Amino acid sequence: MVFSSLPFLFLFLTVVLLVSHILPFRCRNAFLLLANLVFYAYGEPVYVLVMIGSILVNYFAGVLMDKQPTQGRRRGVLVVGIILNLAALGVFKYTGLFVDTLREIPALSFLPDVNISLPIGISFYTFQAVSYLIDVYWKDCEASHSFVNFATYISLFPQLIAGPIVRYKDVNEQLVSRRETTTMFNSGVRLFVVGLAKKVLLANQFGMLWDAMSANPAAVGTLGAWCGACAYTLQIYFDFAGYSDMARGLGRMLGFEFCINFNYPYISKSVTEFWRRWHMSLSTWFRDYVYIPLGGNRCGAVRQCFNILVVWALTGFWHGAGWNFLFWGFYYGVLLLLEKLLLGRFIRKLPALFQHLYAMVIVIVGWVFFASPDLTAALNYLQVMFSWTSGAQSAVSLALPWAGMAIIGVVASTPLGKSIWEKYQDRKWMPLAESLLCLAALLLCTASLVSDSYNPFLYFRF
Repeated sequence: MVFSSLPFLFLFLTVVLLVSHILPFRCRNAFLLLANLVFYAYGEPVYVLVMIGSILVNYFAGVLMDKQPTQGRRRGVLVVGIILNLAALGVFKYTGLFVDTLREIPALSFLPDVNISLPIGISFYTFQAVSYLIDVYWKDCEASHSFVNFATYISLFPQLIAGPIVRYKDVNEQLVSRRETTTMFNSGVRLFVVGLAKKVLLANQFGMLWDAMSANPAAVGTLGAWCGACAYTLQIYFDFAGYSDMARGLGRMLGFEFCINFNYPYISKSVTEFWRRWHMSLSTWFRDYVYIPLGGNRCGAVRQCFNILVVWALTGFWHGAGWNFLFWGFYYGVLLLLEKLLLGRFIRKLPALFQHLYAMVIVIVGWVFFASPDLTAALNYLQVMFSWTSGAQSAVSLALPWAGMAIIGVVASTPLGKSIWEKYQDRKWMPLAESLLCLAALLLCTASLVSDSYNPFLYFRF
C-alpha cells in the first residue's frame, strides 16, 4: 500500500534517490538508515521502536556470538536471540488469537479482549534477523561489526513490508561496496513500474471482483463463487508479485540486487512445483532453517513426513494469526506428502493440460482458506463452490465487466509476454518503446491512484 501511494512515489522516493546518489558512498548507508526509519515511522510511528529494539538485540547478539570461545556458548547466545525474536513476533501477532481461543473455554471466559495492532512487516524483518543469527552461528557469514550497516539491512525500506526475505550473507558485500550503475538504475526503474502496474492496474481490479462475489456467495451461486475465487487467485499473485517486483526495482535503484521471489507459479503442473515458484524466499527460508535442521529427508520416511507437516504448519501460521491459516498450511503439507508418496508418479503420466488443471484447482481452493476471515467462512464459501447452487444470472452480471481484464490477467501471469519481449530485445527501437511503455504505465497508475480510493494491501498482516 505504501509503495503504491502518491506521497511515496513523488516525494519520499524522489528525495531518497536524489540525496543517496549525491552523497559520498561512506555516508549513504547512514542516510539510507535514516530514510528507512522515516519510511517505517510514517506508517507505524510507535512501532518503529519495536524495530529499533530488534536491531539492537540482533546486532549485539551477533557481536557477542562472534566473541564466544566455545560452540556451546555460541549456541547459548543463538538460542536466547531466537527466543527474543520469536517472543516479540508472538506477542504482537498471536496474543489476540490465543486469548480469544482461551475465552471459548467457559472457565476462562473472564479473560479480557486483547487487540494488539500488528507492526507492519514484523514477520519479514524477524525472519531476516533469525536467519542472520543462524548464519553467524553456522559461520556461513561473519557477524556485522558496523551498527549502521546491520541496521540498514534489517530496516531496508524497499523490501521491508512485503519481502522478499533477504539474507544478510547475500547483501553484506553490497552494504560495504555496492556499485550503482546507470544500467542497473534503469533496469530498476523498469522493474518498479512493472510491479506498480501489477499492483494498481491488475491486483486492485481483481480485488473488487473478489469483494463483490465474497460479500454474499450464496446469492451468486456456484458460478459466482468460482469467479470470485479465481479473481482472488489473480489478485493475490499480482499484489504480492507486484510488491516484490517493486522491492527489487527499488533495490536496484539504490545499488542492491535482491533475490527473485516469484517465477510464474500459475504455470505449475503440481503442488510441489507451485511451491518452488511461489514466494521462493520464504520456501527456501523454511527449508534451510527449519526442515533441514529437523533432519530433512535423512531420518526415514516417518520422520520426513513429520518434518514436512511441521514446516507447513509453521508456514501457515506465519501467514496469519488465524486457525484458517494453520489449516491452510496443513492443507498444503498433506497434499505435498500425497504427491511425494503416492500421487506424483500418476500425475506425471497425465497430459500437461490435466496436470495444470489439477494444480490450479488445488491452488484456487487453497486461496479460499487464505482469503476468508476465519475457517467457518472459508468452509461456507467452499460449500457454495461445490454445491452447484443457482445464482448464475447475478454472477454473470457481476463478472461480465471483468471478462477482458480476466484475459489480460491470465496472460500476464504466464511467461508469454516476457518471451515476446525478449524476442525483440535487440531491436534498435526497443529502448524507446520501453521508455514510452514505462511512462504510459506510470501515468495510468498515477491516474488510477488519484481517482480511486480502493488500494488494499493484502500483506498488512505480516
